[in-house]
Amino acid sequence: MNPRVIWATFHLIATIGFIPVCLCAQGKYAFKLLNDLFVNYTSALRPVEDTDNIINVTLQITLSQIIDMDERNQILTTYLWIRQVWFDAYLTWNKTDYDGLDTIRIPSSYVWRPDIVLYNNADDQFSSSMETNVVIRHDGQIMWDQPAISKSSCKVDVSFFPFDAQQCRLTFGSWTHNGNQMDLHIALDSADLSDFVENVEWQVLGMPAKKNVILYGCCSDPYPDITYTLHLKRRASFYIFNLLIPCMMISFLAPLGFYLPADSGEKVSLGVTVLLALTVFQLLVAESMPPSENVPLIGKYYIATMTMVTASTALTIFIMNIHHCGPEAQPVPTWARRFILHYLARICFVYDMGEGCLSAHTDKPAQKGSSCTINGPARGEDFALRVRSISASDGCSQKIKDQLNEDVSPTLSLRQGNECHTGWTDSSCVCIDHGEVAGATGESGATGKESAKKREILVESQCLCHQQSLLRNIEYIANFYYEQKATQRRNGEWRKVAKVMDRFFMWIFFIMVFLMSLLIIGKAV
Repeated sequence: MNPRVIWATFHLIATIGFIPVCLCAQGKYAFKLLNDLFVNYTSALRPVEDTDNIINVTLQITLSQIIDMDERNQILTTYLWIRQVWFDAYLTWNKTDYDGLDTIRIPSSYVWRPDIVLYNNADDQFSSSMETNVVIRHDGQIMWDQPAISKSSCKVDVSFFPFDAQQCRLTFGSWTHNGNQMDLHIALDSADLSDFVENVEWQVLGMPAKKNVILYGCCSDPYPDITYTLHLKRRASFYIFNLLIPCMMISFLAPLGFYLPADSGEKVSLGVTVLLALTVFQLLVAESMPPSENVPLIGKYYIATMTMVTASTALTIFIMNIHHCGPEAQPVPTWARRFILHYLARICFVYDMGEGCLSAHTDKPAQKGSSCTINGPARGEDFALRVRSISASDGCSQKIKDQLNEDVSPTLSLRQGNECHTGWTDSSCVCIDHGEVAGATGESGATGKESAKKREILVESQCLCHQQSLLRNIEYIANFYYEQKATQRRNGEWRKVAKVMDRFFMWIFFIMVFLMSLLIIGKAV
């Protein structure tokens, strides 16, 4: 069939409106254009007419998403759209020769492509890019849009974790062409963030671009590159509610260990429990942080809190040792009694210490020549035991009468001689008087019936000079009773010292925890 007839038929149909003529024409001429352009074309050489000419490549980056930030391995994974634009001197045509065909789209493997790579690439496979088509214009301009998932190395500084900000650089440049063969240009001053998908952990502050020309030691020619600096700021809400606030609450429990009574037996257990809880949180932070010399801020807070808890536990053990000091404890020193029991107790608001049980004077051991009285209940009747020391010249026979009208309690008195003013002697007499009815007269010569009624018994003391062991036993009992009272007073004073120290260190550690919490919150602000 004649081609003119065919063309007339298609023109008639197009006039009626069934088939657009331009599409058929462009499809026909696009095939012809593709054959004409790549007859003597090779993609192995730079598309320049003169080898001394420089081919200019314009680079534009669009950040689509931050996939992952691996702080421990210091790798940033991002989803990028990379656009490269350059001119190919061998891929030009006249639009009128091809029915006004302006652009064609062909696979990128057909044309020469600049070998622009990510210098700080951390991907072990180097296959994260996708083979897409290129758009070729009639004047030789080639535009290549390529999506890529890039893994780049990023130096992570965790000094202020979780309130840190990071700067990750993505450096693009030619791997083999120097600046005399291919030059790079920036399409925009920063990366395009219009299509960015917000990340739940990181906030993007910006991604400015900068061109650098570097002279490497291996080569004398300059190598240009374009560096995009991604400014990131961590969203700290997750870490505040899951790591920081629990640590603050646990750290405020440490000073409360000083407020527990020493007899409860849980003071040291509370400190050890708090220390173990902080250790668990410290391990959680250490697992996600890179093993570097820079200790994160929350790690410093944990270490400071653990040190404080350790110190509080050690002080608790020391104070409990003071509280439970035994009978062998020495009396409280004068300076401690004056400074701790008087001044520091008032400052720490320690008033409920039972001051009536702690006398101010210092008791001394029983001495010879002193008078000691031991009072206690007797069964049935009241007895009075008096031990009197009589000198050898006075003899050991003396009548001692009790006035039965005296309401006396059993009393043991150690006296010397007739007047009881001097020290102990070798000879002593013991008189035991038994009196019950008030108003009885012991020296009025009562009869036997009156004695029965009054139950008045007069016991004449006999000489007990040969019973010196009895006196020593009585002296031992009196001294033991006195020493027991003195020991109780000493223990009471030491317990008061321990309680005042507990209260003092409780306020000190509360202030320390409060200041540390304010410090870390101030870093966050």
